[in-house]
Amino acid sequence: MTGSGQPVLRRRGYIDWMRGLAILVMVEAHVVDAWTRPTDRQTLTFGYAAILGGFAAPLFLFLAGVAVVLSATAKARKPGVAAGAAAVRRRGWEIFGLAFLFRLQAFLLNPGASPAGLLKVDILNIMGPAIVAAAAIWGRVRSERWRLVAFGCTTLAVTLLTPVVRTTHVLDLLPGPLLWYLRPPAGRAWFAAFPWVGFVFAGAFVGVLMTGAREEVRAVRLHAGLLVGGAALVVSAYAGSYLPSIYASSSFWTTSPAFFLLRAGMLTALLGLAFFGERIASRLAPGRWTPMQRFGHSSLFVYWIHVEMVYGWFSQGLHKNLSAQTALLAYGLFTLFLFALVVLKERVMTAARQPRAQKAPAGVSS
Repeated sequence: MTGSGQPVLRRRGYIDWMRGLAILVMVEAHVVDAWTRPTDRQTLTFGYAAILGGFAAPLFLFLAGVAVVLSATAKARKPGVAAGAAAVRRRGWEIFGLAFLFRLQAFLLNPGASPAGLLKVDILNIMGPAIVAAAAIWGRVRSERWRLVAFGCTTLAVTLLTPVVRTTHVLDLLPGPLLWYLRPPAGRAWFAAFPWVGFVFAGAFVGVLMTGAREEVRAVRLHAGLLVGGAALVVSAYAGSYLPSIYASSSFWTTSPAFFLLRAGMLTALLGLAFFGERIASRLAPGRWTPMQRFGHSSLFVYWIHVEMVYGWFSQGLHKNLSAQTALLAYGLFTLFLFALVVLKERVMTAARQPRAQKAPAGVSS
């Protein structure tokens, strides 16, 4: 209960559910890309699977932005805003460091791989600094209203500048490893700050709204608004994509602000949908973690292990060797295998914690 007498919103399990969904979509994208044979890459099945897979990264980054605000707010309750922002910034730098550790692992596990791969810009390379930047904005701006303004303006600035950053020659003098963080090398489908960090700031915008709706009634109203507002943004962005472009060069699928806003609207609406979906699920099976939530709770673990399994020696015989339909079937079986690994990891961690709990003095909680 709060001081107003309203019941407080319980744990936001629907966010774990959305992370689980992001995991499933990400694994689908990688499996279909790595295992589908070249002759099937022009089929409708592969095309639709590729479009679906393209939503995994925006969803992860969007949820990272939401988590920045929720985590910073929670950590700031006792030591203060500056401490909360600092804790989240540290987490952002940790993720940035893990990005290089992940590339090093891939290099060591694949003899003959080029050392240049160590400098590849992947999602963790973008997510880490974006979390640091979002936490810095949250810590500097103390008013909820001005935080919304700051995150909203930053989101729009990133997406509107993306076509310019991708084509301007002003940045050509930057060294390659630095330039790649702003725009990907020609012919490479790498991540880059523009437009990807925009999803983190968009998620932070929504996170600020969520921190202002701790009571159950306000949370229901907010997520209904996110569902409707997100859907309206999708429709508006789609309609806007048919208007003449203000840019000399812009691709709808990679740099278009319309496509960015369309995806941001879908993610916002999905958050609202997940909120209400969790309430229905909790009534049908109260107090139980769903498989999707368990995936979400172990999202970094699944990300870390599955990429090498999909693209590395683990699945060498499947690379570019399956029809699109068979690749989707293999994806389903591989997902079950990953879930079994998640369950195994949970049991190992639980068993590892038990001895420490048994050694705790009587009356001391672990």
